[in-house]
Amino acid sequence: MLLFLLAYLGGVLTIVSPCILPVLPFVFARAGQPFLRSTLPMLVGMAVTFAGVATLAAVGGGWAVEANEYGRYAALVLLAVFGVILLFPSLSDRLTRPLVSLGAQLSQSADRSSRSGGSAIAASLLLGVATGLLWAPCAGPVLGLILTGAALQGANVGTTLLLTAYALGAATSLALALLVGGRVYQAMKRSLGVGEWLRRGVGVAVLAAVVAIGLGLDTGFLTQASIASTTSLEQTLIDRFQPQDQQKPSSLVMEKDGGAMMMSGNNQMMMSGNQAMAPAMMSGSNAMMMQAKPQAAAAEALPVEATMPSLDGAVEWLNSPPLSAEALKGKVVLVDFWTYSCINCIRAIPYVKAWAEKYKDQGLVVIGVHAPEFAFEKKIDNVKKAIADLGITYPVAVDNNYAIWRAFNNQYWPAHYFIDGEGRVRHHHFGEGEYDQSERVIQQLLAEAGKANVASDIVNVRATGAQAASDEKDVQSPETYVGYERAENFVAQGGTVNDAAHVYAAAEPRLNEWGLTGNWTVKSENAGLNDKDGSIYYRFHARDLHLVLGPDADGKPVRFKVTIDGKPPGENHGVDTDADGNGTVTGQRLYQLVRLAGPVGDHTFEIHFEDPGVQAYAFTFG
Repeated sequence: MLLFLLAYLGGVLTIVSPCILPVLPFVFARAGQPFLRSTLPMLVGMAVTFAGVATLAAVGGGWAVEANEYGRYAALVLLAVFGVILLFPSLSDRLTRPLVSLGAQLSQSADRSSRSGGSAIAASLLLGVATGLLWAPCAGPVLGLILTGAALQGANVGTTLLLTAYALGAATSLALALLVGGRVYQAMKRSLGVGEWLRRGVGVAVLAAVVAIGLGLDTGFLTQASIASTTSLEQTLIDRFQPQDQQKPSSLVMEKDGGAMMMSGNNQMMMSGNQAMAPAMMSGSNAMMMQAKPQAAAAEALPVEATMPSLDGAVEWLNSPPLSAEALKGKVVLVDFWTYSCINCIRAIPYVKAWAEKYKDQGLVVIGVHAPEFAFEKKIDNVKKAIADLGITYPVAVDNNYAIWRAFNNQYWPAHYFIDGEGRVRHHHFGEGEYDQSERVIQQLLAEAGKANVASDIVNVRATGAQAASDEKDVQSPETYVGYERAENFVAQGGTVNDAAHVYAAAEPRLNEWGLTGNWTVKSENAGLNDKDGSIYYRFHARDLHLVLGPDADGKPVRFKVTIDGKPPGENHGVDTDADGNGTVTGQRLYQLVRLAGPVGDHTFEIHFEDPGVQAYAFTFG
């Protein structure tokens, strides 16, 4: 019940979100009309349509999103006709042909209270359905959490009910606003005699909203603006509803001491006018990637947290035949959830490898569970190449459907679960760091399992390149996504132009702002360069800068050149560039482009691509 109440209150807060602005004219066109015959059916139609389409899009994949697009186009046409009729009432009698008769009915029901009750209700309901198809709520922490659960757990009644509760919350706040607006509308008509002008003003507002939605402003500029309005309020709600003894990573604040990426809130998925995007794995208030504080536990007093969940559901096992919880009884097991473009995972892997090698003869079994964030990480060949490049020899379960992820109720990359010889989870750790403590846990569990002469020393890991640990006090730049589903801090006014080719011009970024130059198509998960000579730039503060890149479908290599503050990087180049900044994108992975050799400060990074076809996904820092 707390979840439903949280969802409802999150919906109520949408009234103060900029993302509600484009649909307000459609809603306030009912101002002054009878509540039961006009306002209520319209709001019910909006809520039910939103919940239904959002459920389909969250669990149905790309086909549902594409089908919803046709519904949006039809709704835009219908509401454009509605706006024109409000603006020019003399057209009402003429527009009775089949293609526009619905719009005429809407206009008449909005302006003529003499219509029959049943017809008015049907027209209002139809207006609500159209509005529900076009409503693009900014996916704050509350909606992000709902959508994350939908994507991970699949279709279920609970998801639909939570989305319905969210939509009903929004409808409640809109109803209250309509009651007030209706009284003001009627008072102005009576006292000022401006009813005709008010109706025409609403018509202009409806047409302006249709244009704004058609141009994508509801999912671009307004989504970015919403961060300053409702996000902090929603996060406060989540924190209040969540028990104090549970871990509470913020959906918005990068907590630098954790080094984990959390799948929750807007990181998972952004709603785009019920263009609920297919899951971009990981994320919350905007599915944005978050850092979580590790949960510490003393190695000398390990509680029993749970029975080891099932390992069933992997689409393939690498380096091993399929393993099961039952077959592993008597072994100490370390389960490591990771994905190969996650920088936090990459920096933790040297320690996991060292433990696997050091304790394999004493009964430790390490299992890597590869749960992808981006679509390209679902490709088995990509995963095979990654584990070869990283030198991973222990078993890896390819968990493309998140079956093992759900069984463990996991939320983070990397996440380590320590299981004793009796098949019980005794400890867990989220994120980077505290490696000594984790190794002490392994030693204790081996001793409990009756293993003799368990080593008491700690591994000495000297990682290099992208695997080298970062100095968190120097990292003042957050993980930043390039695809519009989770993008933030894009420097150009108005944000990105989504799902369409657009030529971007350079701007002057402030710290943690980024931008594009050249002809790009920004999609939900990435941005693709259409022509050669395009760039991405970022004003950052960190020792290391990484960018997840890949060639397009044809796989042709893409040459690039990196600069720092307008100059070649020299000794500050990363492992994937040379001193002159030259490099080549040959596969879909994380590229280390900068490693500062001197003091860390604010710098402007730019990567210029000499060939078309590159796809850029996300920046990470270390």
